[in-house]
Amino acid sequence: MRTIDWNDESNSIIMIDQTLLPVDYKVIECKTLASLCEAIKSLRVRGAPALGAAGAFGIALAATLSSADDMDGLTKDLKVAANTIKATRPTAVNLGWGVDRVIDAISDAYDLDSIKDIVLAEAKNIADEDVETNRKLGKYGAKLLDDGDTVMTHCNAGKMACVDWGTALGVIRSAVEEGKEIKVIACETRPLNQGGRITTWELMQDNIDVTLIADSMSGHVMSKGMVDKVIVGADRITGDAVFNKIGTYTHSVLAKEHEIPFYVAAPISTLDPENWEDTVTIEERDSDELRFFKDVQIAPADVKVYNPAFDATPMENVTAVITEKGVFYPPFLLDEIIV
Repeated sequence: MRTIDWNDESNSIIMIDQTLLPVDYKVIECKTLASLCEAIKSLRVRGAPALGAAGAFGIALAATLSSADDMDGLTKDLKVAANTIKATRPTAVNLGWGVDRVIDAISDAYDLDSIKDIVLAEAKNIADEDVETNRKLGKYGAKLLDDGDTVMTHCNAGKMACVDWGTALGVIRSAVEEGKEIKVIACETRPLNQGGRITTWELMQDNIDVTLIADSMSGHVMSKGMVDKVIVGADRITGDAVFNKIGTYTHSVLAKEHEIPFYVAAPISTLDPENWEDTVTIEERDSDELRFFKDVQIAPADVKVYNPAFDATPMENVTAVITEKGVFYPPFLLDEIIV
């Protein structure tokens, strides 16, 4: 099934609970806005494109649950829901993009029922478009990979980060689909191990050769000539930086030092030309994510913790940005890419 989708029978959002992977594969249902927000905050659903769909479906859910009896009341309910959803993860630009796109669509509504029909149709369109977008992105990116390449990636930018197919892993899947032999080195991605838990699981499901390493080993494997390309996803791309899972910046510096191409794969919806690195709020996660692992204490319970979810990779460290509109090289003029 898709990572996230809409259940027409129960008028609810269904998704794969990513916190349980790779041990358990479980589909959960969100029937309330609170349950959706909890799923987003706890990373049951995560990844920029998947969050875009989650935000869109969240507005559709809010419309279904609203008790408003006129258009103004329903519109007000949806705008309150929009602010609630967007506040769950402020750094991921796609979440707000999905919410805003559905809210904007209701300008064509003419009565109460039409609002509900429009927001659900728009949310489903966003989900369908994501699959098509990643397929296009994957084909463009596959041209950058040579037969026999070993590609390093960080966090999870696969189908679990999208509605389907994936961005960084979508590039790899597309290259393999073309008949190229590609090996992958996946960084574990502390503190929640999305690389170890999810990326490796995805690739093994597809019989793609993958080796897991600790985050701190990336410089070592690069220095040993074990990496040909690095491909990562993105949660937001501003005019001067790529915001992605914490640790991405370190890999970019090491790749630049070892003259290894460093590619960012992301849909156009992730581009944010209106902001710069210093205007973006980086989400800070719960301190216990570093003090504990799966409820097992691994650090002093009262130790001070700094736990940002993302870091900013300067654009000068990026070889190219892969989108559904093609591959773009520096200088990166976001307004021109979006058009």
